[in-house]
Amino acid sequence: MSNNTKAILSKTARIWLLFGILFLAINLRPALSSIGPLIDDIGRDLNLTESLLGLLTTLPLLAFGFISTITPFFTKKFGLGRTLLASMVLLTLGILIRSSGGVFALYFGTVLLGIAIAFGNVLIPAITKSNFPNKAGLVTSLHSASMSLGAGLAAGLSVPLATNLNLGWRGSLSVWAVLAVIAFFIWIPQVKKIKSTTPTRGLKEAMKKLSSSRLVWQIAIYMGLQSFAFYVMLAWLPSILIDYGYNAEFGGWMLSLSQVTGILGALIIPIWAASQKDQRAVVVFLIVFEIISFIGLMVPTFIPIYIWVSILGFVLGGAFSLALLLIVLRAPDSETAAELSGMVQSIGYFLAAIGPFLIGVIQDFTKEWMYSLGLLVLVAIYKLIAGLQAGKAQKV
Repeated sequence: MSNNTKAILSKTARIWLLFGILFLAINLRPALSSIGPLIDDIGRDLNLTESLLGLLTTLPLLAFGFISTITPFFTKKFGLGRTLLASMVLLTLGILIRSSGGVFALYFGTVLLGIAIAFGNVLIPAITKSNFPNKAGLVTSLHSASMSLGAGLAAGLSVPLATNLNLGWRGSLSVWAVLAVIAFFIWIPQVKKIKSTTPTRGLKEAMKKLSSSRLVWQIAIYMGLQSFAFYVMLAWLPSILIDYGYNAEFGGWMLSLSQVTGILGALIIPIWAASQKDQRAVVVFLIVFEIISFIGLMVPTFIPIYIWVSILGFVLGGAFSLALLLIVLRAPDSETAAELSGMVQSIGYFLAAIGPFLIGVIQDFTKEWMYSLGLLVLVAIYKLIAGLQAGKAQKV
C-alpha cells in the first residue's frame, strides 16, 4: 500500500473520528438543558421547593467535580475510547431512571447522568490534543458548538414535547435517551481509531505536580466561574422570564435562543483565541459583554429581552469553549491534557455546583431576581481576574 493511500485512509479515519466526537458532544447537554423549562411542572408534581429544584442542576455538577478527578484513572486502565463508550450506556440509564418514578428516581438518575457526562467533558479535550494537535481551535469550536446545539434543541423542545405531544415532563425528559443510544453505536467503531499514548506516570504523581501549579488553579477558577454562570442560566432563565410575566413555552424558547447564540460563540471564540499569542484580550471581550447582559436582564423593559438573552448566550458559549481551549493550549502533550482536563474540571465544577442551588436559596428568601443577577455580575468580575492570568501564553 502506497504512502499516499495510507495518508488518505488516515485522513478519512480522522474525519469519522471527528464525527464521532461531535455526536458525543451533542449528548453532553440535553439531559441538563431539558430541565429548566420544565422545572415548575416538576416542582408542582413532586411538591419540591426552589432550593430542591436547584439541586437538579447542582447534583450533576457535583458529579462532574468528583468524577473529573478520577477520570484519568479509568483512561489509564481502560483507554479513552472504552471509557467514553461506557459513559454513553450510563447516560442512557441515568436519563431513563430519572424519568421513571418519584423523587428518589429523579435525583438518583440525575446523579448517574451527571457521572456519564463528566467523562465526556474531561476526555474530549484529551482526544483533541492527541488526534488533532494542529487543529485544536477548530475542533474545540466544533465540539463546543455541538454541545450548544444539543442544549438548544432540548431547551426549545422540552415544553412542546411535554404539552403538545402530551408526554408530560417525564416523557419529555426521557426522549433524550435516544440520542445517547445512537451515540453508543456511532462510537463503537471509533474505539480502535483513537491515537493514545502509553501512560508514563501514576495518577497520584500527576495530580501532585498539577496541584502545585498556579496556572492550573487560575484555569480551574476561570472554568468554574464560567460554569457557575452558565448553569445558573440553564436552570433558572425560564423561571426568571416567567416571573417577568412571560409563559413557560416562551421561557423555554429563550433558553433555546441562548444556546443557539452560544453555538456562534463556541464556533467563533476558539478560532479567534487560537490565532492569538495569548488569550487575555478574548477574556476581556467576553466578560465585558457578560456583565452588560446581566445588567440588561435586571432592567428588561428598556430593550427587548431577546437582545440580552442573545448576547448572554454568545458570551457564555464562547467562555466555555475558551476554557476548553485553554486546557488544550496549556498542556504540552495528550497525557497531560487528560490529567489537566480532569483536575481543572473537577475544581471548576465543584465551584460551579454552588451556583444553581445558591440561586434557589436566594430566591426562596428574597423572591427578587435583582439579587441573584447582581451576584452573577460580581462572579464575572472575579472571573476576569482569573482569566487574565490563565490567558497568558505559557505551558503547564
